[in-house]
Amino acid sequence: MLAEAIKRPYDNFTVLRLALSIAVVVSHAFSVGTGRHTDEPLYALTGYTLGEHGVNGFFAVSGFLVAMSWDRRGGALPFAAARLLRVFPGLIVAVLVTALAIGAALTTLPARAYLADARVWQMIWVTLTTFKSATVLPGVFEGNPLRWPISTVWTLRYELLCYAGLLTYGVLGGFKKPWLALAGAGAAALALVVLGALGPIPKGQETALRLPLIFACGSLAYLYRARVPLNPAIVALWLALLPLVMLVFAPLYKPLLFVGTAYLCLFIALSPGLSHPRFEPPGDISYGVYLYGWPVQQALQALYPAQSGWLMLGPALVITGVLATLSWLWVEKPALRWKTRFMAAR
Repeated sequence: MLAEAIKRPYDNFTVLRLALSIAVVVSHAFSVGTGRHTDEPLYALTGYTLGEHGVNGFFAVSGFLVAMSWDRRGGALPFAAARLLRVFPGLIVAVLVTALAIGAALTTLPARAYLADARVWQMIWVTLTTFKSATVLPGVFEGNPLRWPISTVWTLRYELLCYAGLLTYGVLGGFKKPWLALAGAGAAALALVVLGALGPIPKGQETALRLPLIFACGSLAYLYRARVPLNPAIVALWLALLPLVMLVFAPLYKPLLFVGTAYLCLFIALSPGLSHPRFEPPGDISYGVYLYGWPVQQALQALYPAQSGWLMLGPALVITGVLATLSWLWVEKPALRWKTRFMAAR
């Protein structure tokens, strides 16, 4: 059972998050060169790109771990401080590096004119306050199929909304009534089924249902941890049912995919047969990989436009890994120490 698995001294959450973040970078190797995410083969097969599946996995893992965080900290202020210190320090530095280092190095404008341009500072402000990814920098990535300098930040809007929802749920005593969360997740899944039966769901509407639902599935797994088994037969049954459901009753496919994705991630992270200390990376660079992957790929596309995203994937992963490691050592890990000090002071 999940309740027993989380008591073990090690798990695969760190390496799983790293794999999910790398999946997002690999997925972007298609769209960075063509501007079309639909070029990815997995999109035609499953309806989602590898990057979207990676984001789905992130939200499932986040839902589980954040619910555990609330349960162990037991207070709105410690919970909020922990979440904000995990998200914003790395994000702020990544946006500044993208705008003031990568952008300044690649802009077609003179350096002084670039730094004096209001659009640079507007991009920084808008990205940090609204998490809008479709922003541009003056004279930067003008020849690229997509000009966006840091496109993955849009998911953080939904991540923070999910945090706020879980915080509200915890403050209102919802952890003692997990059936309320189960009912809410069931309503979201039903909405996806009904809307899917009526016709294609608009992308924005589908995303607004998809990500909170997957986050809720992860949280529910923690709330019902004493009743959720880690069984490979469940994974096998889910994989066998997915293509059958697509053929027989397609509207049920998406909820089944999302719930199964959450279960698969937790199975990989916590199954005793899969987790081992030697699999654990020395640091959690997944967030940095997620943030820096796109700016690095965009920079390489601008410098070597004749090369495909796939040919530049290797260098992109190496450079992104270096930046992500520096982000972990110099920004994120020190921020987590501040979180520890804050808890100790309280």
